[in-house]
Amino acid sequence: MKQLILLFLAFSLSSCQQQQKQGVYTSITIDAFKEIYDTKPEIQVLDVRTPQEWENGYIQGAIFDNFYDENFSEKSAKTLDKKQPVYVYCRSGGRSVKASKMLIEKGFTNVINVEGGYLAWEKLEN
Repeated sequence: MKQLILLFLAFSLSSCQQQQKQGVYTSITIDAFKEIYDTKPEIQVLDVRTPQEWENGYIQGAIFDNFYDENFSEKSAKTLDKKQPVYVYCRSGGRSVKASKMLIEKGFTNVINVEGGYLAWEKLEN
């Protein structure tokens, strides 16, 4: 019986470690993001909108990487620090979820989707 319990524990720990290595993205509200952004201006913020959307305004300090570019995830993986949190936003929240999943697949361990995207940010700022 002890061996069975030990085997179960070993399997559980190995499974948890595997999940941690893979990573999972999380989502936060625009209000929570603004609070973090205001207190830690050095955070990594990734804008995954199109060039036209970027030209109409962006979050100061954000790194631009067009989600629709063929090499989007490879470029982001080279530009960003995989060990640091990455806050991802798009226009309203759809692309950023997809981009967050792609970054996790590239080995990022702490990816945060900003719900509401740039449209929500503009409402806060105005």
